[in-house]
Amino acid sequence: MTLFATPRTPSQAPPGLLAAVALVACLATPARADEVQVAVASNFTGAMQKIAADFEKDSGHKVLLSFGATGKFYAQIRNGAPFEVFVSADDETPARLEKEGSAVAGSRFTYAIGRLVLWSARPGYVDDRGEVLKHGNFAHLALANPRTAPYGAAAQEVLKKLGLLEALTPRIVQGENIAQTHQFVASGNAELGFVALAQVYKDGKATAGSAWVVPAGLHEPLRQDAVLLEKGRGKAGALALMNYLQGARARAVIKSYGYE
Repeated sequence: MTLFATPRTPSQAPPGLLAAVALVACLATPARADEVQVAVASNFTGAMQKIAADFEKDSGHKVLLSFGATGKFYAQIRNGAPFEVFVSADDETPARLEKEGSAVAGSRFTYAIGRLVLWSARPGYVDDRGEVLKHGNFAHLALANPRTAPYGAAAQEVLKKLGLLEALTPRIVQGENIAQTHQFVASGNAELGFVALAQVYKDGKATAGSAWVVPAGLHEPLRQDAVLLEKGRGKAGALALMNYLQGARARAVIKSYGYE
């Protein structure tokens, strides 16, 4: 089974911004360490925890991570939440924050392209073509709230394209975010569900259960962008983290979790 399509080259922040970021990162020392408040989409939890730990060791800055649904973070940022960097599960929300003046114009870049999987904690339960959706005798199918979670919206789009949304709607249980959706399936409260590949994949292999990696053509690309928020403007730690997310060490971690 092929897990990945041909990788797409992430968009890059403007050269001028990257130069400024690199300069600030070089000048920042542990004696002037910052605390960086970061809002992170739930699907990126494992990868971001590893990246943050590496970044703290390399830079001396402290990273304070909050995980949740992209849509809820948008509302919190607009209402003045103290986040300095936003690591989103889509590209639309950071772009909107830029347009509305809550994020620094020109700072946005794509850090990963996510993959959606239909997953069950039971080995052998989900087949490699997703036929279980049509023929399985399951009571509950979990997916994240499509109004606030891009992975939930992608899952809903898949069901529509397969012509199964109407038939399966009575069996759908919604998680507040992709982390809660994964928990529904991992606990057995739902026999299967749509989650992020990164939640069930590490270093080239599935961590548990059985899964169907959804073909990328069944939903819009899950292009995930990071953006520097206005509260992080001019902050050495926030700028250094934005630069670090585009570096080789972070890219290796991102790839290890199954992102393109």
